[in-house]
Amino acid sequence: MESSHVIALQAKHDGLEQQLHAEMNRPEPDSAMIQTLKRQKLKIKEAIAHS
Repeated sequence: MESSHVIALQAKHDGLEQQLHAEMNRPEPDSAMIQTLKRQKLKIKEAIAHS
């Protein structure tokens, strides 16, 4: 059974994935924003793995 903390982290990760997908599909994607979103996703993924 997953804790509410892990569920919240997964929800954040999913939200970042949606933002990343939207940014990458823009006519002129902001590469700095893409890198920021990817870093945030990685931090959350690591937090989930250590939970």
